[in-house]
Amino acid sequence: MGLVDAIKQTFTNSAIISSITSVIFIIFLGFYLRKRGTLGADFGKVLTKVVLAVALPALAFNSFMAPINGDTLRQGMSVLVWGILIYIILIFVTPLPYLKYKGDKRTTLSVLTIFGSTTFFGIPIVGAVLGPKGVMYSSIFNIGYRIFLYSYGYIRMSGLKMDRDNVKKMFLNPVVIATFLGLILWLVQDAMPHVTAAVAANGAVVAGGGTASVAFYRIDQTALWLFKPLQYLANLTSPLAWLAIGITLGSISFKEAASDSTSWYYSLNKVILVPLLNLILLLILNATGIMPVSYVALATMCIMMATPTAAVTSAYAISFDHEAVMASDASLLSTIVAVVAMPFWIAILQILNTTGLFK
Repeated sequence: MGLVDAIKQTFTNSAIISSITSVIFIIFLGFYLRKRGTLGADFGKVLTKVVLAVALPALAFNSFMAPINGDTLRQGMSVLVWGILIYIILIFVTPLPYLKYKGDKRTTLSVLTIFGSTTFFGIPIVGAVLGPKGVMYSSIFNIGYRIFLYSYGYIRMSGLKMDRDNVKKMFLNPVVIATFLGLILWLVQDAMPHVTAAVAANGAVVAGGGTASVAFYRIDQTALWLFKPLQYLANLTSPLAWLAIGITLGSISFKEAASDSTSWYYSLNKVILVPLLNLILLLILNATGIMPVSYVALATMCIMMATPTAAVTSAYAISFDHEAVMASDASLLSTIVAVVAMPFWIAILQILNTTGLFK
């Protein structure tokens, strides 16, 4: 298939186009409702808490309620390994674009560039575009992200050693608990006692689907009465997250943020160069056979890296008085750039999928 045909196929794919428009329309709706005054400035924070405390944990846990096979396991482990390696690479690479800056400014820009809003911005988009398997891979990918965010990120921004409160944040976060619990259950399911259950898909028993032998805790097959409520909560993730992003954008002065050229420079590095570096390295690893990845795994990791500033790193900058104003401006501008750039990243990834490079 030629490049022109690949592009045409991508932009005539209703599933891809509807996923992109869903992100844009719902973010714009939140922006409009905030500007109109229908929703208050604090409403976005409330939605954020609901997403992080309830919806995302349900989404992460449910994504692991899936059968395990050799290929999925290999892909999951590749995602886990790369999710650690890419942050090690970024720790050494990200200071380079900011050599002309000094002291706190260089440190802040470097840390902001390393860590994106993978949980709040990335996972909902992955779920909308790539489905449950993408969510599972994104949850695994986020393990390395959280390790470095709450250790390296905290130490660099605070100038202190890790404290007990930060370790608690790392391991007692509801999303982290749901991810590790789901991952462990997914990995050990073949060794657990099995039961025979009617085949179910998407929370509903399939008529004439027969039966299947599954681990007793596979609630997607054995306890639909429990899986279904979690699925409803998981389905809240994307719309609520996108609304909250729109409300946040509508609460900040774009004019003031746009006057900071450094924040524009940072935003392009964060949303364009970082995911591009990630994509190139993954394509090389895949082509050489060093770490073969499926399209879903590669697309998941690229979308996760094409996210704007992580809220936690912005909070670090404000809490420890490290270029707090610049960090706030950078967060706003990178979010706007990410919203504009994400449809193009999704299209590029879809075009790559038509090349036959992936299994």
